[in-house]
Amino acid sequence: MLIPTLCLLVATVSWAQTGTAQSPSTAADTKAVDFIPDVISKVTKTPAEWRKTLTASQFQILRQAATERAFANSFWNNHADGLYSCGGCDLPLFYASTKFDSGTGWPSFYQPIQKKVVSERRDPDGERVEILCARCDGHLGHLFDDANGKIGIPKTPNGLRYCMNSGAMRFRKKIADRPKP
Repeated sequence: MLIPTLCLLVATVSWAQTGTAQSPSTAADTKAVDFIPDVISKVTKTPAEWRKTLTASQFQILRQAATERAFANSFWNNHADGLYSCGGCDLPLFYASTKFDSGTGWPSFYQPIQKKVVSERRDPDGERVEILCARCDGHLGHLFDDANGKIGIPKTPNGLRYCMNSGAMRFRKKIADRPKP
């Protein structure tokens, strides 16, 4: 009885930091913004602590900036409505309504739910912009400005392509599947 109670307590505490945000993009997204805090507090763990909570693949992607194989990942061809959140800390990241088929074999989005849920960092080679979760600093993927319809990547409203790793995210078909704060 103690373990289920502790799990419920941890789940309740982890969702206690919520706030309001900008309007969602579709009716299916109406509650996602309720789970984004006004101020995003950092989650910090040691590598050993991350290894206890992530699968080996998630650890490689989120903590060591690995990239999964194209066309051989969970979400590249997912067309269901819902919400994508961070696989490390569950921060809501992308609405399914902003996902598009980039033809690259990875899930691609043209914008995050809010700009503040991700952070950007230039790769050491200076060629690409890495996208990180704003809460846990987990590696999610890369940002490209090639979604202009000219090089085979479909045009997006802003010309951006957030090319993400499926293993760095969770997906929920319904926003209501998330625990309430």
